[in-house]
Amino acid sequence: MVHARKPGMPPPRLTAVVTAAVAAALLGGCSNGDGNQPQDDSRSPGNGATVSKRYPPAAAPRTIPSVRDFDPGSGPGWKPEKGSRVVTDPKGPLADEARMLAGELKIKTAAPPAKAGDVELALRPKQRGGSEAYKLVTRDGRVAITGAGEAGVFYGTRTAVQALRSGEQLPEGVINDAPDRPQRGFQLDTARKHFSADWIKARMRQLADLKLNQLGLHFSDDQGFRIESSSHPEIVSDDHLTKAEVRSILELAKQLHITVIPEIDSPGHLGAVIAAHPDLQLVSAKGNPARGAVDITKPEASKIVDDLLREYADLFPGPYMHIGADEYQALMTEDPEASYPQLAAAAREKYGSGATVQDLATGWLNDRAAVVRKAGKKAKAWNDGFFADGKVSPDKSIEVEYWTGKEIGKRQPSEYLKEGRTVVNLNDEYLYYVLGEPNEFTYPTGERIYKEWTPAVLRGSEATTVAPTGPDKVPGGRFAVWADLAGSQTPAQVAEGIRLPLAATAQKLWDPGKPPLSWPAFVKLANQLVPAES
Repeated sequence: MVHARKPGMPPPRLTAVVTAAVAAALLGGCSNGDGNQPQDDSRSPGNGATVSKRYPPAAAPRTIPSVRDFDPGSGPGWKPEKGSRVVTDPKGPLADEARMLAGELKIKTAAPPAKAGDVELALRPKQRGGSEAYKLVTRDGRVAITGAGEAGVFYGTRTAVQALRSGEQLPEGVINDAPDRPQRGFQLDTARKHFSADWIKARMRQLADLKLNQLGLHFSDDQGFRIESSSHPEIVSDDHLTKAEVRSILELAKQLHITVIPEIDSPGHLGAVIAAHPDLQLVSAKGNPARGAVDITKPEASKIVDDLLREYADLFPGPYMHIGADEYQALMTEDPEASYPQLAAAAREKYGSGATVQDLATGWLNDRAAVVRKAGKKAKAWNDGFFADGKVSPDKSIEVEYWTGKEIGKRQPSEYLKEGRTVVNLNDEYLYYVLGEPNEFTYPTGERIYKEWTPAVLRGSEATTVAPTGPDKVPGGRFAVWADLAGSQTPAQVAEGIRLPLAATAQKLWDPGKPPLSWPAFVKLANQLVPAES
């Protein structure tokens, strides 16, 4: 928002006029800045003073997400011209950001010092706001973008590029901007539907322009396993990403300040593993196989999953790893103990009299989290894998990713929050783009997200109010694509279908308050800044 004026200060337009008049009077008896006296009086009024051009206070830049704080100045603003440069230490930490910005603006990079017409990038370790905050100052024909962290400076460059696209110049003034939530992202199901490395990279560039900083990859499920594996090559689908392709994705992610979160879902959604290891299939007392579910009493099941967790923890450098835990078929029956007596017996043997299948599944969850933690990662898991009132409790260090309030064992988001857990928002009411729209899903609209959703709306359409939902408790969310009916849309149709919902999600994660633009105005701006692919 624009800063409010301090009491007693003249309006910004009047300030600009007074400043111009004072400057003009001073210039009557001073040099013009290059050591020479002012031009002859033919270009000046009769009193000998040079008239300065008067500028109204600048309007805030038009960006997605919108900037949160803009202090307008009075001046011509800035746009790249012949001789403009992006200035930073060419061997310093912002060299990549400088090269990217220079390429986008079609100007050159240069080492300090900066001069008129330049954009300067610099780290200011003591600058307030955190590592993703930035300050962008446009004044006297030059631009300075600073931040305490590299990501913040990068986001400042995204604001600069978007402002130039939407308004042809950076407005005169000072932007102080920072995200409300630290986790802002996109979840992609590549297991049910293979997406190429190039398609994923194109989405990553969109994410970065929208200041989204996470990409979740769900690459293992019943329909396929989509990343090359050295530990278990027998489970990999024909259509998959090679590790070389994954490394190229991760290199781009590093440049764009995006964390890639790999997901190995278990003990359900393991159909690709079971296809190569049918002896691991969970079977009910009636002899019916449980789709996608492994029998967690079998040591080989945990060995294969742990092999995969360690392999991909080594491949993906980010701090998180998703271990799934949702929709385990044994826990989706009315009487798990009667349906799967082998699991019930194993639970009692391991955890004592009264232990149930729920306890055995919770123990599995905790064991996988321990493997991930030993590999230097923080575990995430889906909310329907966290059960209450058992003999075994889910490890408090596992981050809850809340997507549903519809499954068996469903719990209100407030219950997790009251337990002291961190909850990330993937509310399927707003943030699930499920191909083919099965199971009463409908494709989410950007308009609903823009007008109704906030990070506090964790379940359904009502905000959680009985427990704290600030950034320390609900650190953000991700918009998700799930390929349940994979052939329903082409990759190009998916890209177009999620374009406006992603933009709306980015706006509400950066600033959950009421957006400054109407929805039609936002769509018009999004069509400029996040155009449809040709």
